[in-house]
Amino acid sequence: MARPDPASYLPLYLVTDTALCAPRTVVDVVAAAVAGGATCVQVRDKHAGGRDLVALLAAVADAVAGRAPVLVDDRVDVYLAARAQGAQVHGVHVGQSDLPPDLVRRIVGPDAVVGLSAATADEFAVAHALPAGTVDYLGIGAVHATATKPDHPAPLGVDGVAALAGTAQLPCVAIGGITAADASPLRRAGAAGMAVVSAICAAPDPAGAAGLLLEAWES
Repeated sequence: MARPDPASYLPLYLVTDTALCAPRTVVDVVAAAVAGGATCVQVRDKHAGGRDLVALLAAVADAVAGRAPVLVDDRVDVYLAARAQGAQVHGVHVGQSDLPPDLVRRIVGPDAVVGLSAATADEFAVAHALPAGTVDYLGIGAVHATATKPDHPAPLGVDGVAALAGTAQLPCVAIGGITAADASPLRRAGAAGMAVVSAICAAPDPAGAAGLLLEAWES
């Protein structure tokens, strides 16, 4: 399958959190969120073993059924394993301490989505020096302090996002404690989308929460 256009999937980018989804399953929350308007799903579970993560990624892909790209956080091996099993998965998102994105691209091939976290001008410069087509989009964060990723860099705020996005040669999705109230400021700051965790995973009504977030973004 061909690589999708980031403009089509970055507006409302859901990053899963297994603990926040409980007592519901990640698959149930994802299915509701995509029905409500989530445009992309990244499966993230730092505590799951490889076998369990492959099973979770494949189950999420089955539930999404092609309505949005499905990515996995960090684990290139898990992406390849799920794809080998026939799951409709689209790529990986890597951070600064994961495999280098040029190596990731060589491993996953030309048709996979590769996202990269970047939070400083230096990290942006390194990303921009990569050959064209290596990375599809950049994740900027954390916008606000967030408990879902305790090791995040110092919060950037909307002004920090604007400073980075203004130099970006790639589309940027903002992440970190984002709510519907951030949608308009982030869009004005130059973000191509917003990535959320708690705002959907911890919501009593994930479909309704996704709908409100997307409406806020589009308005």
